[in-house]
Amino acid sequence: MRVAYICADPGIPVFGTKGASVHVQEVIKGMLQRGLEVVLFAQRLGGEVPPELSKIEIHEFPDLTNDSQQKRAAAAIAANESVEKLLESAGDFDLVYERYSLWSKAGMAFARKHQCVGILEVNAPLIEEQKIHRELPLEAEAQEIAKFVFSHADAMVAVSPGVKDYLETFSGAKGRVHVIANGVDLARFASAANQNAVKFQQQDNTASTPVLGFLGTLKPWHGVSGLVQAWALLRKEGYNVNLLIVGDGPQHATLSEEIAQQGLSDFVHFTGSVAPEQVPEWLARMDIATAPYPNQDRFYFSPLKIYEYMAAGLPIIATKVGHLSSIIENGYNGILAEADNPQNMAEAIAHLLDNPSEAKRLGTNARLTAEQNHSWLSVVDRILQIARNCQEKLHT
Repeated sequence: MRVAYICADPGIPVFGTKGASVHVQEVIKGMLQRGLEVVLFAQRLGGEVPPELSKIEIHEFPDLTNDSQQKRAAAAIAANESVEKLLESAGDFDLVYERYSLWSKAGMAFARKHQCVGILEVNAPLIEEQKIHRELPLEAEAQEIAKFVFSHADAMVAVSPGVKDYLETFSGAKGRVHVIANGVDLARFASAANQNAVKFQQQDNTASTPVLGFLGTLKPWHGVSGLVQAWALLRKEGYNVNLLIVGDGPQHATLSEEIAQQGLSDFVHFTGSVAPEQVPEWLARMDIATAPYPNQDRFYFSPLKIYEYMAAGLPIIATKVGHLSSIIENGYNGILAEADNPQNMAEAIAHLLDNPSEAKRLGTNARLTAEQNHSWLSVVDRILQIARNCQEKLHT
């Protein structure tokens, strides 16, 4: 099978360190492991090509203007014609797999025109997200493109039930949306899992200060401010626990100031931006991992951090929002706390600090869950099964 993988989103450096970047890389790696020939088409590369992807054919789209958001969006829409021609010049494809972006429709148009399978991966309701958190120029055009690609794709992959619900508000999408959550590279996190297992085996933990951890981009909807409040409560109650924040983002300065006001700056470490290959070593330094999402009207995330925590064999405390209770089984592979309730989260953290044997059990079960259900290769296998089913329909 020859695959055209398309990522036309200028906000995603496909070889960068963002969660979206990791997703692109891991799906392509899985396709290569399954013997597919992959040709990558991307708006932004954003870094060195990983060694595992060094032999694939890569086409980078021309830069878009930065004069204004409206001109940039118009340029991206106009580029669809040239992108479709680029796809045609790259040879025949059996599958076009595109990560949905606001202005791109060339992939699904090409697939329909050339009678090959077109699968659209949708990671978020981008129009709504853009309107709430950023600026959305040319909204009518964005809506038209969404309607076009959602109705022309042979199938769609939604990363969460929330995304599926959003897609099915479009009449052209009904019946063709498959939920496939994000995954994790089990081999990459095996060393961290082993280190954490050894750490949890030790009965006497007084020699080192326990570490509460968070991995991810520091944005408001990740809830790190609430985590800081819970941690500060624990410190005031006499728990000697440090905080490790792995990642960077727009809230870094605000969070640093909040921590300084509490007089706790000496007990926190911000790593800044971390390359994907360095994440396991940081997770090996954590004792408890957190996903402190606040309440949200529409929770559509499929958090990479949770699967990476699992693969690292860490006990997880996550908030009960969206579909997270279907990923974290309370008391088996993690603990679910109330969202927007720092006191409740502090109590959950204290429970694990007071009961290291339970923390060990949760971490062991978390790794087992990752092994059984959440490898990137299993994600790719489900995608390819959908592609094969679509192929059969095209040829009947």
